[in-house]
Order: sequence, then C-alpha cells, then structure tokens
Amino acid sequence: MNLTDMEWNVMEMLWEKGAVTGREATEWLETQLGWSRSTTLTHLRRMEAKGAVGSSMESGLKTFRPLISRENAAIAETEDFLSRVYKGSLSMMVSSFTRKQTLSKEEIDQLYDILEKMEGGREND
Repeated sequence: MNLTDMEWNVMEMLWEKGAVTGREATEWLETQLGWSRSTTLTHLRRMEAKGAVGSSMESGLKTFRPLISRENAAIAETEDFLSRVYKGSLSMMVSSFTRKQTLSKEEIDQLYDILEKMEGGREND
C-alpha cells in the first residue's frame, strides 16, 4: 500500500495518538497542518476505503485507528522506491547514496553487521 504525502500526515497522527474521534483528528490536523474539517474527513474516508484506516462507533462517536503499522508502511514505501528508482537493486541504491554522502565509521560498521547477518541467514537456508 502506497501512501501519499497527505496520507502520511494522517497516519503519523494515528500512530502517535492511536484511536481518535473525527473531531480529535480534525482539531489536531488543523492545529498542526492548517487542514480544514472537510479535508481531514475526506482523507480519513479515502484511507478507510484503501484499508489503511479503520473506524468504529464508540459511545456514539466515530473513532478512527490505524490498520497498518508504521514499519509495514515504511517497508512498502521503501520497496516501491527501490523498484521504481533502482530497478530493485539494493546495491545500486546503497552505492548511489554513499557516493553523495559520507558514512561515519559507526554507519559503516552497521552496514557490515547487516551484511554479515544476511550472509549468515543464507547459510541456514
């Protein structure tokens, strides 16, 4: 599931707050982003139809909650980006990033650790 930039804003609110009423969502997004009530409710309805957000009636109020985790949304977004921009090549992406940005010793060590774990996992297959 790919989320638009505006949908990411809604999801960030839901991941931070958990379940919220339509009024709470409207107030928060108006304060944080200047969104109108109709913009917020339109996005919540669209995201509900998309399966990213769920709703239920609680004490007579419609309450919205995230149906996908931040981690799963980030993984899907990363896979889409990798596929579109780097034709699915993780090594091409890493190479591209490291040409433009210097990695610290700690970051290099973390990459080595990740690669060693991946290599170890292949031996156990």
